[in-house]
Amino acid sequence: MPVADSPPVFHARGLTKKYGRRGKVALDDVNLNIPSGRVIGLVGPNGAGKSTLLHLACGLIEPTSGSLAVLGSRPAANASHLARVGFVAQNTPVYGSFTVAEHLVLGQKLNPAWDPALAQRRIRQVGLNPAQKAGQLSGGQRAQLALTIAAAKRPELLIFDEPAAALDPLARKGFLQNLMEFVLELGASAVLSSHLLGDIEQVCDHIIVLCNSKVELAGDTGDLLACHARLMAPRADFDRLAAGVEVISVEHNGNYSSAIVRTDAATDPLHPVSLEELVLAYMTRAAAGVESASWEVAR
Repeated sequence: MPVADSPPVFHARGLTKKYGRRGKVALDDVNLNIPSGRVIGLVGPNGAGKSTLLHLACGLIEPTSGSLAVLGSRPAANASHLARVGFVAQNTPVYGSFTVAEHLVLGQKLNPAWDPALAQRRIRQVGLNPAQKAGQLSGGQRAQLALTIAAAKRPELLIFDEPAAALDPLARKGFLQNLMEFVLELGASAVLSSHLLGDIEQVCDHIIVLCNSKVELAGDTGDLLACHARLMAPRADFDRLAAGVEVISVEHNGNYSSAIVRTDAATDPLHPVSLEELVLAYMTRAAAGVESASWEVAR
């Protein structure tokens, strides 16, 4: 497992990315400091900047301004750094005309730390035929092949950009199970971008919520859940909340209201909140155009 002095997975300061002549903003002044050893869930609506952040982390694009360090170095700074990161893009791209075995041969040629025993073992475990062309594989099988190739590099960080979105529930379950097995076997960190909050809640212990190109929330899930709750009270009581209570989102039903709040105070009646409820509350607030500084659990 990562040692205590391992560099952060992501360290971003003022990270901004704009596209095109008109400067369409994809990421706006993003600040992050994500410790190593985490399985990080990256969530947000379409167009929030999730793929842009991951492409910046892989060195596929350059920031417009600000800085991003991945595992302590500039992304894709050199061949050595590239070998430390495994990336599975959307739609788990593989070469349709290559067989499964040919993918493994190519992976070994391109990656100095390639682990052929791990690759062969995982191919057998998920039931892939080495002689079969990737273009003939099901979506779940292609995802398992892409995951095996990324993991056989023995990276310190695995990055997944919506890899399981198109899979059926059974294939998605198998993919997530294998993802976690790789994380444990390699002692790696992982970043998983997904619209499927159930998947994020199942495997991730750190969360980043991106909305409107900004970070709305970031932190270890246990810490975030501990300082957020659902407050249920008469509507009038929301005009005189205790100090240290911030309303993130609220639903009114007649004279009675239910709200997700961030609190460092003992306020009655508070109820536990799920990760899905927490994420949706911050996304709802951002969609409503409420101005708020990004919030991160202090470590």
